[in-house]
Amino acid sequence: MIATSRAARARRFLVLGLGAALGLAVAGPGAGAARAGDAYPSRSITLIVPYPAGGANDMLGRLIGQKLSDRLRQQVIVDNRPGAGTLIGASQAARAAPDGYTLFVGGFASNAASPHLFKADYHPIDDFAPIGLFGTAPTMLITSTESPFRTLKDLVDAARRSPGTLRYGSSGNGSPLHMAGAGFCLQNGLQMIHVPYKGGSAHILDLIGRRVDVIFDTTTNATPLIRGGKVRPLAVASAERLPAFPDVPTFAESGYPGFAVNGWYALYAPARTPKPIVDRLSAELQAVLASPDVIERLREVGITPASGRRDELLAHARREYAKYRDLIRDAGIKAD
Repeated sequence: MIATSRAARARRFLVLGLGAALGLAVAGPGAGAARAGDAYPSRSITLIVPYPAGGANDMLGRLIGQKLSDRLRQQVIVDNRPGAGTLIGASQAARAAPDGYTLFVGGFASNAASPHLFKADYHPIDDFAPIGLFGTAPTMLITSTESPFRTLKDLVDAARRSPGTLRYGSSGNGSPLHMAGAGFCLQNGLQMIHVPYKGGSAHILDLIGRRVDVIFDTTTNATPLIRGGKVRPLAVASAERLPAFPDVPTFAESGYPGFAVNGWYALYAPARTPKPIVDRLSAELQAVLASPDVIERLREVGITPASGRRDELLAHARREYAKYRDLIRDAGIKAD
């Protein structure tokens, strides 16, 4: 009797096992993957920021990371990986497992300019899955409060009168500030002397002390200086005047509509990250960027919020990559 009961249980177990296997076969190989995708994320996520802690890029990474953490209900851990013009952090992100648990804050340097200046072991378009653009930082032309230049026209007129005498400072060869100054001079046939500094704030101190005449800086860096009365803004390279600085004209209003060299900030995953995961992250990023407190915080630091859409980022990154390839070549820009 016992033996018969055991045999019956064994047969029933075999039938149930075969039924489960047949069910999986009918559902197809994607069924397990779909359930895994539905469960994402099931653990903490690492967000690589290719800059040191404490700067504007780090602040933005932590802001977006915290908001995503709240929405995904998993911790987003910021991992600062500075160095080599952002190539160290970008390379690590590009080589990470494409599972959605390593993300990357990319932008102007890592995904447009630096790969043309340094020997990069990744491709800034092909080796990343775009999640979304979350902000842009227009270039702002600033000068000392003691400067004789009150308008962009004042500066251009002086540069034309005395070619090769005015100086624009930057945070280093190949930096966004250098690109902006070189681009403006190239577009308008001006001869100004580029004075590169080794990062830090030395270029700002020399601007305030009038040892350089102007700096083409991003709004993220220029905003606190303007509010603190340290520098005078002459023009901003945005489509419209910034709400924070309604009295500062755009380059277009000042007679230079073709000038647009701006910082930008975006969220990426490694290439081949499953589409359902990328779509989920993009949807969450879009929700974050629609939040009034995030919009206010970004604008406070000179960032114009973006949409967070994948298609917007992909199109923008491709344009920027080609644009700075041409500018670096035509202006003969070299890295330090």
